[in-house]
Amino acid sequence: MSSCSIAQRVTGPKVRPKEIENEIDERGAFIRQPNRFTTPFGDGEEDLKAENGKYRLFWAKGCHWSNRASIVRDLLGLEDAIGINLVGHSKENRSYGWEFVYNEDRKDPVLGAQYLSEFYYNADPDYAGRCTVPALVDVTTKRVVNNDYHRLTNYFETAFAPYQKEDAPDLYPEELREQIDDFNNWLFPNVNNGTYRMMFAQSIIAYQEAFEDFYNALDTIEERLSKNRFLFGDYVTDSDVRLFVTLARFDTHYYRNLGPIKKRIVDYENIWGYCRDLYEIQAFRNNTYFRDIAAPQSDNTAFFQDFNSRFVDQIDYEGFWSTPQNRKELSKTPEEKFKR
Repeated sequence: MSSCSIAQRVTGPKVRPKEIENEIDERGAFIRQPNRFTTPFGDGEEDLKAENGKYRLFWAKGCHWSNRASIVRDLLGLEDAIGINLVGHSKENRSYGWEFVYNEDRKDPVLGAQYLSEFYYNADPDYAGRCTVPALVDVTTKRVVNNDYHRLTNYFETAFAPYQKEDAPDLYPEELREQIDDFNNWLFPNVNNGTYRMMFAQSIIAYQEAFEDFYNALDTIEERLSKNRFLFGDYVTDSDVRLFVTLARFDTHYYRNLGPIKKRIVDYENIWGYCRDLYEIQAFRNNTYFRDIAAPQSDNTAFFQDFNSRFVDQIDYEGFWSTPQNRKELSKTPEEKFKR
């Protein structure tokens, strides 16, 4: 029997809600839906508990919110502790949201579901929002227990410490946590969600506000990276993961849905060098699917197609992102990118 909830068995999969119909305010600005499953991992009586092999992470190649979780899982060596699988979209079932399109029979080989939404409705049959990734699912109950992209990587970095590899990097140093949290809270509206604020804006005023916030933030980051190899100095932190996944998608995908852009990422000397420095790290490289991110938006070739859609098979993303840079010169530990 399918892992669907009773509600699903009666009605079938539900049509995915649309952002422009449900997440736009009276000013035409995009207001992202809140995360539904935010119970933290911790020592409290009601907190989730980190357990080896109990959870399965679902993410999507094009989604930077979930890409950050897949990178951190890889960096920390949590492959055995937390299962993983990719979701995507099929042409015929796109309206139902994320589907296990990469698996045989389009079903997750461990939990047997066809759609990610099944785990959401198992946890809350009345859930009416978009079923998003990342989604951390309890394999014993087949329910989503956490989809809070704001904090999920932090839980991997702290609560799952007993299951990390022996030489795992410290991406969330205790002495920097307050600063990292503050930076991440600034990064979210201005950069991470800033691209979506532009793409989903339904008024020119809302678009212009998001545009200015995004490029002002990049100017601030460009200056910061003129003095620091990474955002907090010599070592990669949680914040670098969050910034990288957005930057990696701007020139390859996000630009398609914007008006005239001020600059590409490659036009920022320090930011572009920083991106390539991070891309040298296997966990970043292995979890970044440029060809999927840059893939054509439509199979209809009768209309004009954007640059990446026309040349996706001819662009050497690997070579381009591996172009040498001299970021080591900013570091006191040039051969070591991580605090252990």
